[in-house]
Amino acid sequence: MQRLVPGSVWLVGAGPGDPAHLTVRATQALTQADIILHDTLAGRAVLAHARRGAEIVAVGKRKAAPTLPQARINALLVAHARAGKRVVRLKGGDPFVFGRGGEEAMALAEAGIPFEIVPGVSAGIAAPALAGIPVTHRGLSSAVTFLTGHDESGSVPEGLDWEAIARGAPTLVAFMAVSTLDTIAVRLIAGGRDPATPVAVIARASLPDQSVVTTTLGACTLDVRRAGIASPALVVIGPVVALAAVLAASASVPARAVAR
Repeated sequence: MQRLVPGSVWLVGAGPGDPAHLTVRATQALTQADIILHDTLAGRAVLAHARRGAEIVAVGKRKAAPTLPQARINALLVAHARAGKRVVRLKGGDPFVFGRGGEEAMALAEAGIPFEIVPGVSAGIAAPALAGIPVTHRGLSSAVTFLTGHDESGSVPEGLDWEAIARGAPTLVAFMAVSTLDTIAVRLIAGGRDPATPVAVIARASLPDQSVVTTTLGACTLDVRRAGIASPALVVIGPVVALAAVLAASASVPARAVAR
């Protein structure tokens, strides 16, 4: 088993939520850390792998809620490592997929702190799969685009070329997009995406109360509101969503279809 070195940091991906999806390396890191700084999406069940006596610190971010600035998180990682601690920064999904792990790695590199990246199972792949949706499928989708639903201000990112996205990959996977779904749908339809395109909104992926709402691009905002789906949730847009009607049932995947 690889050992954490005192004075170093491991940037660890916690996967989609269920600790069964942790990697072996992630589990090793959790069982050795002196301190774990964790995101909101890295749940209590995952933290159960922490060694007895480890300090557990919540530094997660949530839209419209008080959060610890990223610069402060970076400073904490550096300070704890310089104090000789074995530090784990635990992030939901994968550290480098909309997890700001790259910024933390840059801060550690600039401070001369040794660190290791521990990839996790990204929710962008895991959540659709656990809802019976393959993000690629021969004859339906040979490409997939991952995008964020909001920027630091909470608004839809203005720097994205929405027309190109609408015309591009058959499958779109949007992180943190429930609160901005109406704007995203409008921009994709304006860019040429068919309003009848299937859409799935997946909440609490991998957990016992996982919920999946299937709808269309034209009706998704209203259907999601009626279903009471709240953040955090993942949005999948594209023809592959239609496969869930067969695959989710056969795999006994929890799903909730919205009648239109």
